[in-house]
Amino acid sequence: MTHTPRNPAYDRAVRDSFSRQAMMRTIGAEIVSLAPGLVEIAAPIRPEFGQQQGMAHAGLTFSLGDSAAGYAALSLMAPGQEVVTSEMTIHLLAPAMGARLIARGEVVRAGRRLMVARADVHAEADGARRHVATLLGTMVPVSA
Repeated sequence: MTHTPRNPAYDRAVRDSFSRQAMMRTIGAEIVSLAPGLVEIAAPIRPEFGQQQGMAHAGLTFSLGDSAAGYAALSLMAPGQEVVTSEMTIHLLAPAMGARLIARGEVVRAGRRLMVARADVHAEADGARRHVATLLGTMVPVSA
């Protein structure tokens, strides 16, 4: 799906917002790719973010997917707006094991008051990717 950003400086707006995200900084996340309505964020799977069975905790998977979907939405919002999540559903599909998680957020429907966005999260190990979660949520533009 092709989207037209309302903010010609969407790239800077997303990257500036991301740089203020303490959670993303804490987990060592970085933006891998950015286009209107589409954002990929990756983070290492570190032992301190594991759960009792040795895989990445679902909270890490959710945080990464939520941010990818949210920043995909922000890339289509007007200048002077920020993004918050109104609701988000996650479907955990497989154990998140490997070297890193990669979340691809994409806008499904871009309205002025609400945006629906999804994220697919993959675990990467030895160059191979495994689909571990899908998220679907509603994003709301707010004044920055």
